[in-house]
Amino acid sequence: MTRNLRVVLISGVILCGDQITKTWATAALDDQIIDLVWTLRLRLVHNTGFAFSAGSGLGPVLAIAAIIIVGLLWYFLRRVQGAWARAGLGGIIGGALGNLADRLFRGAAWGRGAVVDFIDLQWWPIFNVADAAITVGLVVVLLHLYRSERRSASAVREAPE
Repeated sequence: MTRNLRVVLISGVILCGDQITKTWATAALDDQIIDLVWTLRLRLVHNTGFAFSAGSGLGPVLAIAAIIIVGLLWYFLRRVQGAWARAGLGGIIGGALGNLADRLFRGAAWGRGAVVDFIDLQWWPIFNVADAAITVGLVVVLLHLYRSERRSASAVREAPE
């Protein structure tokens, strides 16, 4: 399997899983909260802003920004080495596309849609599958970069003069 196909598949799985869970949440949680375990519960909210509901009402700007970010990530993908880093980028791209789909298709006008959030820990802002994929993907990419940098620094120190 080619490296880009793997990223496309990961992104596609994240996008589909995100949209399926948001469709379910919109139907099932419209008038109820479901307590699961400890502080984890499912509660439907609509976010017109970005992270932690900041920037409420900036939907069209955020939609354009998401398109640009996905394009840049795809462009830089060819420079990324390592299966884990590519998988992380696949998660970030899939999550960004999932939230972008909400902005484009869950509103009365283009870019005016609200992102569907429903996973509520009660001690963290409410989020969704796309947000989780973006966060995990970013952590994976950063860990890969950190380990790569450490290996490079170690190789430089061990090189004979």
